[in-house]
Formats: sequence, structure tokens, C-alpha cells
Amino acid sequence: MLELAVATCFLVVPVSRWMMTTRRHRRRVDALDVRIHVNGIRGKSSVSRLMGGMLREAGYTPIGKTTGSAAVVIDRHGVDHPIVRSGPATILEQLEIIEKWVDEDVDALVIECMAINPDYQRVCERQIVRSHIGCLTNVREDHQDLMGETLPEIARSLLNTCPAGGLLVTSERNPDLLDVIRSEVESRGSTLIIADPTTVTTDDMRGFSYIEFEDNVALGLEVAKHLGIDRDVAMRGMWKAPPDPGVLRIENAVVDGVEVTWANMFAVNDRESTIAVLERVNRLRKDDTVTVGILNNRLDRQQRALQFADIAARDLDLDVLVTFGCYERVVTERLLANGYPQERILNLGDERDTTWETIVQEMILDRGASHVIIAGLVNIHTRQAEQLMDFFEKADSSELLLHDVEAH
Repeated sequence: MLELAVATCFLVVPVSRWMMTTRRHRRRVDALDVRIHVNGIRGKSSVSRLMGGMLREAGYTPIGKTTGSAAVVIDRHGVDHPIVRSGPATILEQLEIIEKWVDEDVDALVIECMAINPDYQRVCERQIVRSHIGCLTNVREDHQDLMGETLPEIARSLLNTCPAGGLLVTSERNPDLLDVIRSEVESRGSTLIIADPTTVTTDDMRGFSYIEFEDNVALGLEVAKHLGIDRDVAMRGMWKAPPDPGVLRIENAVVDGVEVTWANMFAVNDRESTIAVLERVNRLRKDDTVTVGILNNRLDRQQRALQFADIAARDLDLDVLVTFGCYERVVTERLLANGYPQERILNLGDERDTTWETIVQEMILDRGASHVIIAGLVNIHTRQAEQLMDFFEKADSSELLLHDVEAH
């Protein structure tokens, strides 16, 4: 009997603690006036930041949380606080963030879904966020091992964060997917609004200091309309919102007399988004411009490396393709199989183990052009890519000489 009593005690104590934690969390979340849960394949972090800025400008006291290029909490003043993890990321992080940051003065929460597994997404929505408003940025082919092989399957997975009896706003416009989205939203007793990017003006976009997308802004404006926030207030707030570290910025430098335009697209890693962003970058071409695309491949992303070799050869308008990181041989073979000319491929990654000076010489100075556009693609972290990002961060539109490059 004593052993049974001890065993029961060991069981009751953690269960009771969990129930108390759950009730405390539920009271804290349910007291918020606005709860927004952002999901989708691309643009989640940007949309989360835009929503937070809009709410601050409208007089709310929001807490935001993003999980994209850098996991951060965005406090009520719009200041980023990096999240330091002692182990692998889990959805319990969402609970911890809310417990730590949402106090009685906070009246709004904007949180990016950090789960990929559909079951975990469901838990995040139903047990943790309990949103009034769900935002679905888009549906693209990614994480197919967990979310489904087809776009409709991926859409259904993402819609696990659709609120019950609330509002779902999406920028997705694929008619077949909209049928799926509408059905899933209606099954939860929610209302669907499709954001229209054509309502976003050129003047609206001029207010951003970086390249933002009309789709993301349109989402913000629809949410503003639902909350009764004036359009001008919403736009001011979105302009003021601190951008995500992975946001696309265009940087310029002059290297040994060659004008270089740098587009860090390493965080853009699906076909549709890559094509759309590169179309914008290519508008900067001049009569004597050479465009260079970097296929930056990580050891743990072989499938993505091959996927982007196909995309680069078939869908992108680039004069030269450069390989960084791993899989240079198989990526080169894939490019050739797609009909991309051998003489327009440069292997400057791990297999050649080139110096930084050689990379700059071959990628920029040997192009024989007065203007070179460089677009970084596929992944962020390799030795060569980090050198490149550091170089342009320090270049700051200044005149650089080749013998100075290694110092960067």
C-alpha cells in the first residue's frame, strides 16, 4: 500500500502542476484583446513584424515572436530580444515566451508558428495561441516529408493554425488551393478573407527601407480593416516595424572599379519566391551588367541543392552560376543535364577550397563588365557565403581594392 501511495503521489504532483500551468496560461492568453497566429511557407516573420508595428502605431501594447532567420521576441516598443536556446527548439518555447513576456499591460500577441509537424501546429493553435486571427501567407512546396507531397496536402497542414470561430486572412491566390482553404476555414466556423496585393500602392511600398512584398502588406491592411485601424495608421506602423534579419536588402559597392550590386536571397528557398525576387533584382540591370547567381549548398540539404540546380537552369535569368559549399560536382552535373553551359559555371566552394581573394577575382573582376549583380541563393550558412555577407556588410557602398578584400 505504501508503494502504491508513493507511486500515486509521483503521478499526481506533475499532473496537478501541469493543470495549474495550463489554467494560468489560458487565463493569460484569453485576457488579450488581439491574438494573431501567422503561418505559411514564406513570409511568416515579415508578416508577424508588420502586424506588430501596425498594432503599436494603433495604440495597442503588443508582444511579437518570430522564428525565421533569427528567433526573437519583439517587445512592446518594437525592440528585438534574441531567444537563446539550450537545446533543440520545441513548441514549449511558445508557452515560455508568453509566460515571460505577456503581463497585465500587454493586450495583443502576434506569434509566428514555429511548428512544421501538422500535429504540433494543431497543438500550437488550440492549446497555446487560441488566436482570433490566423494569417496564411502562402502555400509552397517545402517540408514535404512532414506536411504532404502535394500543395493541397500542405495547405491542409498549414491550416491547423486556422482559428475556430475567428478570421483567416490569406495572400494565397491559387484557385485550386483557395477551394481547399475555404473548405477548411468553413469547417472551423471561421471567416475567410483573401488579401489583394493590387490594393497596395507604389507610394505604400516606397515607405520601406528594404524590399517588402505587396502580398505581406495586403495581409496587414486586411487585418487592420478588421480591427478598425485606419489605413494610414496601419501603413505608418508597418513602415516603422523593424525588419527581419533575413529580409532582402540591396547593397552596393565598388571593387577595383567594378560596380557590384549584392542581393542576399539566401533566406528565399522556394521556387516561386526565388523567381519573384530575382525579377525585382533584375530590374537593376544596366546595358553592361553581368548577373551572377550563387548556389550556396549545405551538407544537410542535398535535396534542396539538386532542386535549386534545376530551378537555376530552367527558371532563372542568370549569366553565370557559382557553386559555394557542398555538392559542387553533383550540382554541376545537374546544371549540365539541364542544358546550362559549362563555361558559365564557376566552382568556388569546398571542393576547390578557394581563397576569398580568388572568389572575388573570378566572380566579380574576371566578368569583364562594369556592373555585376550577385544574387545569393539556396541556403545561408557556408564558409564562403558568410565571408561574402560580411564583406558587403563592411563594404557600405565604399570603394574597395582587391588587396583590401581579405581583410573583410
